[in-house]
Amino acid sequence: MTEGDTIPDLTLAGVDGPIRLADFVGRPLVLYFYPKDDTPGCTREAQDFSALADDFAAAGVALLGVSKDSPAKHAKFAAKHALSVPLASDDADGTVLQAFGAWVEKSLYGKKYMGIDRSTFLFGADGRLVRAWRKVKVPGHAEAVLAAAKAL
Repeated sequence: MTEGDTIPDLTLAGVDGPIRLADFVGRPLVLYFYPKDDTPGCTREAQDFSALADDFAAAGVALLGVSKDSPAKHAKFAAKHALSVPLASDDADGTVLQAFGAWVEKSLYGKKYMGIDRSTFLFGADGRLVRAWRKVKVPGHAEAVLAAAKAL
């Protein structure tokens, strides 16, 4: 996924049913990938986006967080932390994660494994990728994405 690419017509499992990415064309979308529900960095990121959800909505921008956790786990995570950002799952086969280049080899204490690269993608209303953030650091990230979304 590089700037100018069109959002792929792929489907994720949402808490309330399937979420088709192509259905977001017509309004800007912030799609962010995170490793795992209920871990410190991922919780903070979801809370930061939730705290700004009204600002994104006022700017006409949709939000969607994605991990490989199940929709049921997302529902518990959202309820536990009073999250207002919709969450979706790419747990079936990781097709969406792979399409966005967010399923990558990682290393921890010298051991290699596959995991989610914390990354965010901003699409314009025309469905084209405007900006991508890779290897995201959580503090201040949601605010930076909001600023970029408002500049559309």
